Amino acid sequence: MLDATTRSGGTAPTAAPPAGATELAAAVPTPGGFATRCTRVLLSPWSRLSLLVALLAAAGASVLLFEPQKLMAQGWPPQIGGPTAVVIFAVAYGLVTVAFVPRPLLNLAAGALFGSALGLVAAIIGTVIGAAISFALGRLLGQDALRPLLRGRLLHAADRQFSRHGFRSMLAVRLFPGVPFWAANYAASVSRMGYFPFLLATALGSMPNVAAYVVAGARAGAPTSPVFLIAVAAIALPALGGAVLAWRKRHHLRRR
Repeated sequence: MLDATTRSGGTAPTAAPPAGATELAAAVPTPGGFATRCTRVLLSPWSRLSLLVALLAAAGASVLLFEPQKLMAQGWPPQIGGPTAVVIFAVAYGLVTVAFVPRPLLNLAAGALFGSALGLVAAIIGTVIGAAISFALGRLLGQDALRPLLRGRLLHAADRQFSRHGFRSMLAVRLFPGVPFWAANYAASVSRMGYFPFLLATALGSMPNVAAYVVAGARAGAPTSPVFLIAVAAIALPALGGAVLAWRKRHHLRRR
């Protein structure tokens, strides 16, 4: 016997889903949604900053373990010479400075290995390579996470100085050594300084100090020679000038 709905030509009502089925379906993540959330987490500012810290820690640990600076200064392969040696040294210089190897040691090694002229070329190229790598890492992996933390007066003033007057500020930092090389690189990367002004200021500002160390390394066998003594003075005087400048500018930064 047909019911009223069938006799009238209508369709039979479909059964309602069980209670709780809708909530269960919503609770199960779809593959696309899960992948999107994972991508957001991996690309978040703090995840990228964690990656930067991990990379720098691994680089520092490898330098402590293998001590590549000693290889560069003492164990340079004798079969490698000329422009090839300069290029290899410059690239290695840039890589190990990212891992916090002191640049003065590398500059002295450049002078001892290649002499004043080629040593200066190798050291300057290595300096620019190391600065470029550090700046790129800091800009890509650290800037988004660290900029919101620039709330202190000194940090905010330094960031504003780098952002507004990037070239001349970095030029002054490089000309008057005192700020560690790696610290200046990452401070500039967190600011809004442009990439090209940063590299140009690094190359020009680092040249006098690098040249002094390279010449000292090239003339280390004659420590009483006038050239060696002039090079040592050229190392000491900018450092003293930087300390005096920092002392005079401390109140100016605090008032900003």
